[in-house]
Amino acid sequence: MAKNLELYEKKMLADQEFPIQLSVDRCHSKGRYFAAHWHEQIELHYVVRGQTVIKLEQEELAAKEGDLIVANSNVLHEGYCPGTDMETMVAIFDMEDFSRELADKNIIFRPIISADPEISRIMLHIYEEHQKKEIGYRLVCKGELLKLVAYLVRNDALEMLSEEDSMKRRKKLERLNTVYQYIEGHYADPISNCELAELVHLSEGRFCHIFKESVGVAPLQYINELRLNKAMHLIRKGSFTATEAAEAVGFSDYNNFGRMFRRYFGCTPMEIKKTGANAENR
Repeated sequence: MAKNLELYEKKMLADQEFPIQLSVDRCHSKGRYFAAHWHEQIELHYVVRGQTVIKLEQEELAAKEGDLIVANSNVLHEGYCPGTDMETMVAIFDMEDFSRELADKNIIFRPIISADPEISRIMLHIYEEHQKKEIGYRLVCKGELLKLVAYLVRNDALEMLSEEDSMKRRKKLERLNTVYQYIEGHYADPISNCELAELVHLSEGRFCHIFKESVGVAPLQYINELRLNKAMHLIRKGSFTATEAAEAVGFSDYNNFGRMFRRYFGCTPMEIKKTGANAENR
């Protein structure tokens, strides 16, 4: 599970023969399984089994088995598991490494594509090859991904951004990057909207608008969600009581922490503590 909330994630796809990052995400516990981030590359999430929720900027997309989520370049995205077993095939690539012609067009793809047989065939083939890793599997995966890109361009392209619009999107995310680095380092301390706005030289109102427009929630709500996820991690480790975990992540009112925890995770801190203890005893 990703822990770093620094927004910008520099992807090093230096292998000219295979400029693709492939991975499989698996999760069964309710909560965020990768943190908010953005990069210049396109990121694909194909649901092999179960369900997932991917947040693209302010929009939450619920995807089931057979669906493809597309995080276009320079789009903030993060993933949530609804609490049941899920598995996704993830592919990250730079359009420029595939086609200069297409890269120059700044194509924006449809963010979610449901139950497309051709996409499922391609992504499941990539998944199988990636799992087996037999000789030549990278060639097969690259070839299949090239087919997928061509298919998406022809069938699921929404618009083409101008260079000016692409730069505006990037600058907005770079500005918020400063805020997220600060939050990651100070989440256990009291943090105000005014304090965060001053970091990026904006008025409080303008900052809150930009943040919510990009992330989908208000700054303080996002901070509390971060604290809850940190508390969950501490409680599961078993070395912290629920009260100690609440204090460690910045909650001064335990009753309020308990209410927020239950609303966010669907269970109480004590239930998590008990589950963890039973798991250790087995």
